[in-house]
Formats: sequence, C-alpha cells, structure tokens
Amino acid sequence: MADLQEVKKMLEARVQTLSAKVDEIEDDLREPADPDFAEQATEAEADEVLEGLESSALLEIAQINAALARIEEGTYGECATCGEPVGDKRLEAIPHAAQCINCASK
Repeated sequence: MADLQEVKKMLEARVQTLSAKVDEIEDDLREPADPDFAEQATEAEADEVLEGLESSALLEIAQINAALARIEEGTYGECATCGEPVGDKRLEAIPHAAQCINCASK
C-alpha cells in the first residue's frame, strides 16, 4: 500500500478541488434568470446538469472524508463489509474505496 501520509495529502487536495467546484456551481445556480423565456428554458436545462454535478461532487467529498476518517482510525485499506484488504490496485484507482471489489460488485 502507498504511504498513508501521501494518500491523505492527495485526498485532502481532492476535497479542496471538489469544494471549489461546488462553490462555483452554487454561484452559477444563484445567478438571476434571463428575462427571455426561451433563454430561461435553456438555463433550466443547464441548471439541472449543474445540480447533478454538484450532487456527484458532494457525494465524492463525503466518501473522501470517510476515507480520511479510516486513515485516522487505522482501518484504511480494510473492506468495510467483509474486513478483507481492499487491494492496492483498487485503492490506487479509487483511493476512497471502502469495499473490496467482491463486496462492491454485490
């Protein structure tokens, strides 16, 4: 497994990046509506996409925060379901993974 301090730094940096994106999305969503009705319809569609992106970012932030908590608890790298190792390759691909590939695919 990679050095936990490096993993922690990388996860913390990802949270900062995602938080900045969430802030940008929220700023965009707060902009007043265009007076043109046709433009309002286009903006509504764009807002739906932005809300989906925001939800995804917030979910990833929550997953990363849970991974950071597992690092602090000393359980990072253990499957939250079966207790077996998550696997170095899986953690390399998804550093905030909480489950091994077997449990995640059930």
